[in-house]
Amino acid sequence: MTTERPGVGEARIGRQERGGRTPPADVSSAAPFGDRLCDAIERMGTPACVGLDPVLERLPAAATDAKGKPIGAADRIEAFCAGVIEAVAGVVPMVKPQSACFERFGQAGVGVLKRTIQLARQRGLIVILDAKRGDIGTTAEHYAAAAFGAGSSANAAPGAAARSGLDADAITLSGYMGMETVEPFLSAGGVGGGEGGRGVFVLVRTSNPGSDSIQAQRLADGRTVAELMADEVAALGRAGERVGASGWSCVGAVVGATKSGEGAALRKRMPEQMFLVPGFGAQGGTIEDIRPMLRGTGSVREWGVVVNASRSVLYPGETGGDWKRHVRDAAARFAEELRGLGAK
Repeated sequence: MTTERPGVGEARIGRQERGGRTPPADVSSAAPFGDRLCDAIERMGTPACVGLDPVLERLPAAATDAKGKPIGAADRIEAFCAGVIEAVAGVVPMVKPQSACFERFGQAGVGVLKRTIQLARQRGLIVILDAKRGDIGTTAEHYAAAAFGAGSSANAAPGAAARSGLDADAITLSGYMGMETVEPFLSAGGVGGGEGGRGVFVLVRTSNPGSDSIQAQRLADGRTVAELMADEVAALGRAGERVGASGWSCVGAVVGATKSGEGAALRKRMPEQMFLVPGFGAQGGTIEDIRPMLRGTGSVREWGVVVNASRSVLYPGETGGDWKRHVRDAAARFAEELRGLGAK
């Protein structure tokens, strides 16, 4: 049993969120990931995802313990993330913790990451772990076990449900060593019910400018490297029972908002993939950049995108007062803006 960290207990408020929608009591992993993700997006009416990218130097001064006393770096990160989760639960369906922001603080930081994921899932949020793992064989199996919590904790009592891993719903991966880097995560996360129902998002076309030097290059058959990766992801995603009743696969793709000129072509190659779309907001991506990536423009279930914003929500610029209210307001504006995606 973990010990409550300073500043975290204050974030555990009632299930009914102020000014938002009521999230489920917890996020079950019983259904295929594509279906769970689709249902969560429909329930909130928006594909908004808030990135949890805590930067110590940018945290509000209010991120202290419940008595206002200064606390250490890892505890400040935990208090901040707990406050963000409190603010956005019932406003957006998903959060995406950036693993590196926690790992840099060593064992304490990894502990914070695990408890943050646990809290988010308790508050009904889908959790996408942004770790961009990409290795093969036993190494990939270890990464998968760490992400999805396969196996019991060595310290757990016999028969206890405690998990040794992070217990995320999904993880970002790099498949540029081949799809064998992805397969262990699908095995660990399952494709059906029970303890399965986890998902992956494979890098296809990333938002960073330097990606052009590799991903935009043409192959002998005329495809770009990104299009090759899209075809590989699509084939992997439709194998077996990986496409759920919703029509969405547990294998998704990362496609940056700043690469909108390629969005329609990549969507045609990956009709069953949810697109995790970074680069919106502070990085310059707009609604018009995302619209070509949609599979359909009707119900939000047809869109097939998960749009992430981090800095514009976590650090909205307002100073003073209730910082969590500022975060919540920024998340609400973000969520509402995305509701216009289907409008022509």
